[in-house]
Amino acid sequence: MTAHGRTPVIFCDFDGTITNNDNIVAIMKHFKPEGYEGIMKDTVERAISIREGVGRMFALFPSSMKEEITSFVLEHAGIREGFGAFLEYLKQERIEFFVTSGGIDFFVDPILKPYGIPADHIFCNGSNFEGDTIEITWPHPCKDSCTNDCGMCKVTVMDRFPADRYYRILIGDSLTDFEGAKQADLVYSRSTLTEQCRKLGVHHVPFETFTDIYADLNDKLKQGVL
Repeated sequence: MTAHGRTPVIFCDFDGTITNNDNIVAIMKHFKPEGYEGIMKDTVERAISIREGVGRMFALFPSSMKEEITSFVLEHAGIREGFGAFLEYLKQERIEFFVTSGGIDFFVDPILKPYGIPADHIFCNGSNFEGDTIEITWPHPCKDSCTNDCGMCKVTVMDRFPADRYYRILIGDSLTDFEGAKQADLVYSRSTLTEQCRKLGVHHVPFETFTDIYADLNDKLKQGVL
């Protein structure tokens, strides 16, 4: 329980947050499937939804490339400094940690496997390789409180933890985290999410490593402000 009488719970982005790189962008720029540039541009500029954009980009790959793409991500993703130690700290403090990722299971799961995060604490998009091209599946779509067609809806995951019972902490780096950041009690941000929070007046604590988050969170717990 926090000083507010609520149970702390953490929702953490994956691409560009747990990993050093945005893996979907890295995949597209490395393999350069024909036609991806226009789809990526429309997605970034919000001319099409994240769900539509990601689905269309991966459909440009033959299913036979699954292992090649997975190997590339495992080699190049890079884990942000302090992540393993941060997870150990959360175990000691009995704070639940959920991964909320717009990434895809076939590369998210192998990257996270060494850290022992329970499968039911990892929310990400799915994949199907039975057809000629890669099909992205969407097991966690937007529900009533979100209409952004996110694909993997972070707001919908957070809604499972009512604000009157949980002190909701979000960790993220991009615009895909912003709707969740507006609902969170505490936001740890970097990169584009920091800029957006600053622009729209959402309280946030900037970070570069998980060591930074650990230090700030530990101080808040010790001081009883969380």
